[in-house]
Amino acid sequence: MEHLTKKTFLEKVFNFEENKEWKFEGNKPCVIDFYADWCGPCKMVAPILEELAIEYKDKIDIYKVNTEEEQELAAAFNIRSIPSMLFCAMEDIPKMATGAMPKPTIEKIINDELLKQTV
Repeated sequence: MEHLTKKTFLEKVFNFEENKEWKFEGNKPCVIDFYADWCGPCKMVAPILEELAIEYKDKIDIYKVNTEEEQELAAAFNIRSIPSMLFCAMEDIPKMATGAMPKPTIEKIINDELLKQTV
């Protein structure tokens, strides 16, 4: 699981400095976890995302963005509460979900929105 800086975000996800419209830069769908080290619910979600990163490693990328260190990224996506997760499909506009979600909920979003699979 990779931690993104603004520079790597612009390269791997969305170059919001050059594009006004959403244009996904990645080569496979991704989940971006906006978190902070002091956030209790974020700490609860972290091991779930670690598991999902292993289980879906060939199908999706899972990234983390520390909102304390990358305030410009957090502002660009109007992150008001954490944890917030951005689900980026290859073609569609990304979907945001907030709060600490259980693993089955995150898996359902991955399968339904990113992989377009019905389980």
